[in-house]
Amino acid sequence: MKSKNASHMPEFLRKIVVSLKRKPQTIPLLVFVIAFLIYSLNLTYVSHTTARIQGVGMGLYGFITMLFSMLAFVCFSNAFPHRKKVNIPMLVLMFVMIAAIIFCDLQYRGLILTALTRAENPIAAEDYITNAYRMLLSHVITLCIGVVLVALLPVYTKILRSIKTSVEVEDNGKLDEIELSE
Repeated sequence: MKSKNASHMPEFLRKIVVSLKRKPQTIPLLVFVIAFLIYSLNLTYVSHTTARIQGVGMGLYGFITMLFSMLAFVCFSNAFPHRKKVNIPMLVLMFVMIAAIIFCDLQYRGLILTALTRAENPIAAEDYITNAYRMLLSHVITLCIGVVLVALLPVYTKILRSIKTSVEVEDNGKLDEIELSE
């Protein structure tokens, strides 16, 4: 069984762990960045689906999702200022925005499902519609993972801080001979 000694850890991994020890909120931030990329890189599917189905509020749901995704980054960065305590109002505002994003995504999925399965004049399932439908679920799941990571931040911060990342410097025995007065 290996100990948690940094001497057994490769240097690049040690640097990553040190940076995570200093700013553990980077982990949920990366998850939120992934969620934002999932949605924004598939925005074409969402806009084509909105144009094809033209459900009530579909464009508004897409707009709210994109707007609150960007504003949630601002709230996240203000919730965790550098070397200061957590800003609770910004953290709460970020959670409210993420809840609104999840609500909008689920409503949008519901409108897609309604348009595909309605009795009169159902919409044919095009590739972009099914891609948007699947993407919205993956977006919601990624956001939920990010929320859980933010909620568990105090837990894994303690775990990260327990990892020893200091590098032991060997003494060659001549440190006593060095005089600083010369």
